[in-house]
Amino acid sequence: MLAVDVSGSVDRNEYALQMQGLAAGLRDPVVSEALVQARARLAIVQWTGSSRQALALPWTEVTGFDQLDGLADQVERLPRHWRNYATAIGEAQLFALRHFSEVRGCTARVIDISGDGISNEGIEPALMRAAFRAQGIVVNGLAIEGAVEDLTGYYYENVISGAGAFVVTADGFEDFPEKMRQKLRRETTVQLSANAP
Repeated sequence: MLAVDVSGSVDRNEYALQMQGLAAGLRDPVVSEALVQARARLAIVQWTGSSRQALALPWTEVTGFDQLDGLADQVERLPRHWRNYATAIGEAQLFALRHFSEVRGCTARVIDISGDGISNEGIEPALMRAAFRAQGIVVNGLAIEGAVEDLTGYYYENVISGAGAFVVTADGFEDFPEKMRQKLRRETTVQLSANAP
């Protein structure tokens, strides 16, 4: 599950960069090969303040390269749900966790959460770790630096969870597409291959 920050600190261009980055990451040949071979299921969550999370792209099984290309096109065109609210990372994680009941049987369960700020509303993200451990879900992070000091450190200490969890750092939103591609490569080539039948 790909969870994208659409809080008030993210402007229109920065939102577009995130969607373009996700789409480009899905089209990456290494990522697409891994997703197709694993018949992975993908979903996208847009999140901001408490009670404002949306399943922007419902769980979709990757059945082939043409279908994945179409999915990437769809991701680029996803409308934004909110514009002017807080940053509730823990609430986004809880929302994502609840939606994993819809995809039982996955051998690798990963939440990929990206954002440009610390959590300032709702449940603290670090309090979600026990629930993730109980369900075998790994939470990785992509910290978009620039708005707050050492967001990467905050993600390490509070957001990520599970065996092998990691944080990738983007040096601003312009760097997001390349860092998302690198992140998806790391997740798909290590985690999916390690859990293949």
